[in-house]
Amino acid sequence: MSTKLNQLTIRGFKSIKNLDSFDLQNVNILIGANGTGKSNFINFFQMIRAMMDVNFGGFTEKHGGADGFFFNGPSATKEIYAEMMFGENGYRFVLEPTANERFMFSSEEWYYSGRTTDWCPIGSGHVEARLPGERNESGVSYSLHGVAHYVYNAINSWQVYHFHDTSATSAMRRSEIIDDCMKLRSNGSNIAPYLLDVREHQPGVYESVVDHIKLVAPFFVDFLLTPRRNGEKSSKVKLDWKQRNSDFPMQPYHFSDGTIRFICLATVLLQSSLPSIIILDEPELGLHPFAISVLAGLIQAASSKTQLIVSTQSTLLLNHFSPSDVVVVDCKDGKGSTFRRLDNAELERWLENYTLGELLEKNVLDGGPSHA
Repeated sequence: MSTKLNQLTIRGFKSIKNLDSFDLQNVNILIGANGTGKSNFINFFQMIRAMMDVNFGGFTEKHGGADGFFFNGPSATKEIYAEMMFGENGYRFVLEPTANERFMFSSEEWYYSGRTTDWCPIGSGHVEARLPGERNESGVSYSLHGVAHYVYNAINSWQVYHFHDTSATSAMRRSEIIDDCMKLRSNGSNIAPYLLDVREHQPGVYESVVDHIKLVAPFFVDFLLTPRRNGEKSSKVKLDWKQRNSDFPMQPYHFSDGTIRFICLATVLLQSSLPSIIILDEPELGLHPFAISVLAGLIQAASSKTQLIVSTQSTLLLNHFSPSDVVVVDCKDGKGSTFRRLDNAELERWLENYTLGELLEKNVLDGGPSHA
């Protein structure tokens, strides 16, 4: 069964008034001026992941309550509709606001084209998604599992990564228990125990991560990753490392912001079990131009195995992709965010003399600020 998200519909969510049957490819590079809706698009995926964790209520409260999720507010938009198609499988729901500024599912449904042409209801009137609870139900003759099993597994594997906080006190620079190594967290807080586990169980992957770090940081030799027990508590490990021509154990705070961010990015994109969708928000922040080139190569290599959604402001990163990989996000005249995939043929003559990044700077792609 396919876990690829082939098509997406979003209506009434934040700045996205109407995005109908939008096709997603393996590489989806989002460009556009500030405030056009790129972050809202990413926030949609974060919301769906919270639903699969049965933490929709907590996610809503953390983001200021349900009212802020509706396009122009709940007085203007009465419901949020979403529909996702994964090959033969589908999942859709409708959310309505409640009097206490929370969400209620007015409908939640799954779909399997091999069984029926109708959508099958999961329920209505509930406040947490019921799909996660349906995933363990037995299938019938068309499958060893129910449709909910495949849809849930596809969505539950999505990962949104934000490696923006690289301050001296950021979680990725601090010690973490070695048991927190099942998957890399969205903010990189468990990068040290995760890499320790990769080194022990997937040495080839670990060596590839180290080799890529050396490309952008020639002074780097290897990680130390030495677990240390703190009293009776679980052992912890932090991102200690070795520098070229020195036997002094370097600490995580010795990494520059760009270097530690690249470490997390390389680890994400080189992991052996890739999420079904990897979402990266402005991964180019703080990176040297050469590091951005290496990052682009990692994104392209990972796209042969999974789907990627990358929001970026970097013309350098953009230059490494073809027009059909790029989605221009715009928002004009209060009509809501629009999403337009570039066409290779339309830009063929332009690209004889300019790079995609140069076309973005010249506003040929309509991805820059509009002063109209």
